[in-house]
Amino acid sequence: MLTLKINGKSHKVDAEPDMPLLWVLRDLLGMNGTKFGCGVALCGACTVHLDGNPRRSCVLPVSAAVGHSITTIEAISTTAIGKKVQQAWLDCEVVQCGYCQPGQIMSAAAFLAKIPAPTEKDIDEGMSGNICRCGTYPRIRIAIKEAAGTAIATEKEG
Repeated sequence: MLTLKINGKSHKVDAEPDMPLLWVLRDLLGMNGTKFGCGVALCGACTVHLDGNPRRSCVLPVSAAVGHSITTIEAISTTAIGKKVQQAWLDCEVVQCGYCQPGQIMSAAAFLAKIPAPTEKDIDEGMSGNICRCGTYPRIRIAIKEAAGTAIATEKEG
């Protein structure tokens, strides 16, 4: 039996230590906001925060998360930056199919917590490895700028 701190609450789970955190979240705890994409940490759909840092839960053994604070998409709006990012995503109409968006939002929130006033290059580097098959990258960039308070009005109109 392992004890995990997820979204501020303690959860006991009966899982093998090498089971990926993603499957613990989705299959054992019913938290299905975190998505399975590639299974090899290349697409970012499974991104969660471990002590505030973005981690790919599809390759993170649950045993490595014990003793750490895990935040999932279900609770990112409880943080100030997470709330700003989610609102910017809505305001900028980022979502198309939506499948990758939980991971995109989690990555953006962690990124903006470290670099609150990013440049274009910062955004490209910070969001590298998050794949959107619908190609919403321009809107993602604008939403990140808006969440950071650096959006230019004409960008939102275009």
